[in-house]
Amino acid sequence: MPRLLFATLLGLGTPTIASVMPAVPQTPEAITARFDAAMAEADERVAAIIAVPKGERTYDNTIDAMDAINAHFDRDGNLLAFMGYVHPDAAMRDAARACEERWTNWYIDLGKNESLYQSIQSFADTNPKLDGEDARLLRFLLRDYRRAGMELSPSARAELTDVEKELNELTIAFDQNILDDATTLFLAEEELQGMPDDYIAGLTHAGNMYALGMDYPTSLPILNHSPNEETRQKMWLSRRRRAKANVEVLEKILSLRSKQAEILGFDHASDFENEIRMSKNADEVERFYAKLRPLLAEKAKEDFAMLTAAKREATGDPGAKLRPWDFGYWMERVRERDYDVDSNVVKEYFPFATVRDGIFEITQNLYGIDYRPIDAPADAPLWHEDVEYFEVVDRNTGEVLGEFTMDMYPREGKYGHAAQWGIVPRKVWPDGSVQRPVAALVCNFPKPTKDRPSLLTHDQAETFFHEFGHCLHTLLTETDTTRFAGTSVERDFVEAPSQMLESWVWSPETLPLMSGHYETGEPLPTDLLERMIAAKSLCKGMLDQGQVWLGSIDQAYHTSPDGDVDTTQVGLDMVEQCTMFEAVPNTWFQAGFGHLTGYQGGYYGYLWSKVFAEDMAERFKELGMLNPEAGAWYREKVLSRGGSADASDMLRDYLGREPKLDAYIRSLKPDG
Repeated sequence: MPRLLFATLLGLGTPTIASVMPAVPQTPEAITARFDAAMAEADERVAAIIAVPKGERTYDNTIDAMDAINAHFDRDGNLLAFMGYVHPDAAMRDAARACEERWTNWYIDLGKNESLYQSIQSFADTNPKLDGEDARLLRFLLRDYRRAGMELSPSARAELTDVEKELNELTIAFDQNILDDATTLFLAEEELQGMPDDYIAGLTHAGNMYALGMDYPTSLPILNHSPNEETRQKMWLSRRRRAKANVEVLEKILSLRSKQAEILGFDHASDFENEIRMSKNADEVERFYAKLRPLLAEKAKEDFAMLTAAKREATGDPGAKLRPWDFGYWMERVRERDYDVDSNVVKEYFPFATVRDGIFEITQNLYGIDYRPIDAPADAPLWHEDVEYFEVVDRNTGEVLGEFTMDMYPREGKYGHAAQWGIVPRKVWPDGSVQRPVAALVCNFPKPTKDRPSLLTHDQAETFFHEFGHCLHTLLTETDTTRFAGTSVERDFVEAPSQMLESWVWSPETLPLMSGHYETGEPLPTDLLERMIAAKSLCKGMLDQGQVWLGSIDQAYHTSPDGDVDTTQVGLDMVEQCTMFEAVPNTWFQAGFGHLTGYQGGYYGYLWSKVFAEDMAERFKELGMLNPEAGAWYREKVLSRGGSADASDMLRDYLGREPKLDAYIRSLKPDG
């Protein structure tokens, strides 16, 4: 049966006008003016809580009113700040970044507001009889105030405020330096020999040279497919030498994070950050890695020996060494040799629109929802013509659950990785009305050309599913409070729902739904599909060792008791401690490692969550990857609950048992 057209698949008519997401600002002045108004309103709400007379405090006028501040300010401010990461106009990005810095400083001051804290505490002192989200919200507010320093002396609190505001300024600078980095590799035509014609045709000319940026669609094909080792080395080194100014910025950040932890009574920044995560402390993170390292080491040694042998055989050099810039290239050659899977052929079956239609069809049927395209208001168009916009409707009730945007192609000044932003959080107001969530999906897939649509590698299709998993976590939340809506879970659990959705790009039951040749529409050949699945664990030991390396660097940076860290040397040392490779001097990858702002002390959470993700996916594998009952159970037990319960309790409730490592260990093996 031929693939359904996108509109037919979704049962769509004329797109409706957006009704949930705030209007997109059109000028830098509008960003600033709207933010000023949002902050003024937030200040008024704070004053109203403080003004409640003693003895008249209730949950609604104090605790829920605090949650309402976040619900309103996030609704009004998130989209403005988001423009700093995606808007094509530099002046718009600058205005958004300035507002983001003011916003974070406002929250720092909010956490130190003595009168507001006393208002919360005075209500808590009445020993109110609360349960569910209400009790959890009060408990978390008091915890947040403790972590903001409200139990410290006024002088210590003032010092902490200064530290946190300087941290805020440096964190924004770190992120901005990555966004602004213009590292370019210039290559001659002969250095690109062996690359596909369509790839070369899409490159920018600079005189008689080609100018290659560091974005994924440009850089990764070189690393994975250029037969010229010198070309691969140049690209690898260029990527590892980005944003050099961030080395100094990062080391200042680490020093300040250490000071913040010290003031608050923690041994180091990792313990401060992880107190509110599943791990609770750095020692537990190390115990987790201690379990994984021997499991990964055995597989990684096999992977390394296999790739080294492939390089030696192909080059005729019995002493050839495998270098970091060789990894992707020889992995792809082994995939071709041993599994007859050519990723350049495979991507012809994954045009972006087909993958999008597939992910929509799969998740609509699993979770009982529909996606309908919508238009932004005519006087407030979206920030770029590439952006798609949808609303989410519950099939049973017809209720609009939320909205999401998809901004999927790279451009200058845009956030360079893949991520999901929460734009509007869910909130149930006292009158029962609901502020519905809005999510924004940002990726950097190959842009369509006049001759070809955007073609995704299988890895990129997996990335799409990953980020869409975050999107669904945001949109399908059913919490009453903004504090626990959507992805507001422990940082070391937040990647579990997104990583679980990756399983669908490996299932023979679902791969045909997201694939079809871009010219003929022919489905992915069954034998090719089977060979792709057989190659799933290829180099999995080395790949996950790379995750341990990144997480171990993050821990080393954040367990320093005084924050005095030579970040470059630590990174190089960890290469040889955690991976099969020798360190490459004169590289400073950490300067472009964006997760060090936001995931600080918590990068281990990717593998930590991966263990849970593999375990959670088992139910679908048993009942069927397209089983709507399995989808409804998962939506009810995990997605809908947001952070309204501890992740460990949600996992036990969903699984019906304690989580296990078994599924993850199986995933490392060829038959896993």
